[in-house]
Amino acid sequence: MQLPQKDANTLGSDHRRPKIEQVHTMSKPETRIQQRNRAAILSAGLDIFSQFGLRGSTLDQIADAAGLSKPNLLYYFKSKDAIYTALLERLLETWLDPLQKMDANGDPIKEILGYVHRKLAMSKDYPRESRLFANEILQGAPHIADHLSQDLRQLVDEKAVVLKTWEAAGKIAPIDPHHLVFSIWAMTQHYADFDVQVRAVLGDKDPFEDAMAYLDTLFRRMLTPPNS
Repeated sequence: MQLPQKDANTLGSDHRRPKIEQVHTMSKPETRIQQRNRAAILSAGLDIFSQFGLRGSTLDQIADAAGLSKPNLLYYFKSKDAIYTALLERLLETWLDPLQKMDANGDPIKEILGYVHRKLAMSKDYPRESRLFANEILQGAPHIADHLSQDLRQLVDEKAVVLKTWEAAGKIAPIDPHHLVFSIWAMTQHYADFDVQVRAVLGDKDPFEDAMAYLDTLFRRMLTPPNS
């Protein structure tokens, strides 16, 4: 899956918007300079929050990373939480997309492997966003708990029914559908969330070059029905 251009300000679609604090918007259309400054703040915030989390980050750090003064930053976002909320909102709007695209009418193994491909692509192309999400989860998901227990749970349950239907038809091997999804999350998001550890072991080698082939073989063998 090819996601939008790698910019923190363009991670949006139109579906399942979480119920989190809305960010202040100015009434007048923004100039190009204002648009550039807002994008710089969001990109800087993504860098800082993905490293230090919400609690460990400061407005001064974000302003410095954005190349702006703190008063200038506060013209666009009234608080640190407002920047964090804007980033999470854009992230959550696309976080479910890879699983939503799993087609109940498609070839089961191809559909599941397609999901693995899309999740790994997100880890490769959006490591900062993945770490932002991981940091939020590690803090107990204070901003997205409702999203996880409602939107995410509903979607996973829907796809679990599809997986069990494929299993009952003999199209995939018997497997716990929820734990299959958890395994895919763990084995793809790991490459973003634990990037430093992975690269420390592999050295200069790009981990994504071999990761997809490995995961493809692993899940294909797991999912192929016996005696097929």
